[in-house]
Amino acid sequence: MADRTEFLQAAPASQAPVENFRQPWFAFQQPVPMAGRVILGLSAWVLFLGLWQFFALADVAPRRLFPPPTDVISALYTLFAEQSFHLDVWSSLRRILISFSLAVLVALPLGLLMGAFPRVEAFFNPLVSPFRYLPAPAFIPLLLMWMGADEGQKIGLLFLGVIWFLTTLIMDTVKSVRMELIETALTLGASRRQVLSSVLLRAAAPGIVDTCRQMLAVSWTYLVIAEIVATTDGIGAMMMRARRFVNVDDIMAGIVIIGLLGLILDMLFRGLHWWWFPHLRKTAH
Repeated sequence: MADRTEFLQAAPASQAPVENFRQPWFAFQQPVPMAGRVILGLSAWVLFLGLWQFFALADVAPRRLFPPPTDVISALYTLFAEQSFHLDVWSSLRRILISFSLAVLVALPLGLLMGAFPRVEAFFNPLVSPFRYLPAPAFIPLLLMWMGADEGQKIGLLFLGVIWFLTTLIMDTVKSVRMELIETALTLGASRRQVLSSVLLRAAAPGIVDTCRQMLAVSWTYLVIAEIVATTDGIGAMMMRARRFVNVDDIMAGIVIIGLLGLILDMLFRGLHWWWFPHLRKTAH
């Protein structure tokens, strides 16, 4: 009894047994080991798919309108094996990659200059900022009149869906670079071009890569909208054909493929970030 009393008196209040018990699960800003991440992620998917299967088989809605995951997997197999769905997937992926590459080619230098020079920001920002509040689908009638119903209209819509936000976010990332780095470079005799390329761009590069990763996800959200107008190929076109015949399992299969492609590209960006910036790697405990 005396030993227990001495222990309670010596231990600070922050080390109470209840809090120590909760800390491994609910500690603030503590890294989760890779094995724990995998287990938690798989558990979330098992729970989601299990609930989906349960409600689909519980006759909450007609099976034709709310198919279970097993029907969607079967539809995926049929699409790839019998309907050349891989060609639609490639068409959609090509449009995303082309449009997003064009957006980066424009937004990167513009955002860099706007973030580096307040006068450039004062000139361009009143033009860029209002476009962020305009929904990209509102430009579809204009794009159809200007570019027709060919690839240019679809790539143009995907381009407009991300360019304004991407430029603004890159500008904000560049503006967050510490002024001490710029002043030091200028003191050592660096030119404006050298400060832009060797200081600002390098210091902001990790944030720019993260920004591109996030905006690429936004680009995928406009894919179906871009492919529903006078399109014969692509994931969105397949989903619109399936809608005519009420093939909800095919529509869900298209949604699954979009999610998987987005996840793969997100993992590629994360891999590039890990590879290009080794000094920012976090060691999991």
